[in-house]
This record gives sequence, structure tokens and C-alpha cells, in this order.
Amino acid sequence: MFVLIVGGDRLGCIPKELDKLGIKQIQHISGRGGQKIRRTTLGKKVFIILLYDFVNHNLANKMKRFAHNQGIPIVYARRSWTSIYKNIIENRQQLSKAGLRF
Repeated sequence: MFVLIVGGDRLGCIPKELDKLGIKQIQHISGRGGQKIRRTTLGKKVFIILLYDFVNHNLANKMKRFAHNQGIPIVYARRSWTSIYKNIIENRQQLSKAGLRF
């Protein structure tokens, strides 16, 4: 299962906790330094986690539009595992359609 995490310089324990949920492959984009979002690298992602306290509005809007156009679920959270987990649980129905099992 694939996930794209956008925002934050470091992820800390987030990859380890996502692994417990069955998410084995993670791609991380910090959103700094003019990194480009390419469609080829995002084509096989199951869902996107946007760490909204570490991205600018431009990037957040771009990711929101991209997720909507591609039909990819997006979870908005702070850069803490409790916030991410809470938002995953709140969006459980939408994420289960994308293939995430709880």
C-alpha cells in the first residue's frame, strides 16, 4: 500500500506507525525548496496525508486540486501521529474505498 506525505522536514515515528496499519511504502515531499509535484510519481498512491502546519497555501491548494482530479483520498492533519491517526479514523469510510484495511 502506498501513501504520499506532503509537508514537514522530518517524519519522526510516523512511518513506523503507518507500517502498523499496513502501509508499507511511503513517499515524502517536504514542500520546501521548490520541489515539484509530478504526476508520474503520484500515479499509484492510495491516499495523501497533508501536514497542513508545514506547507504553504499554494502547495496545499495544488495538492487538494490534484487529489480531487485524480480521485485520491486526502487526509489533512498536523505533524503528530495522534492527529494523523484521528483523521484517518474520521475518514475511514473514504479510505477503505481506496484499499486501506483497519
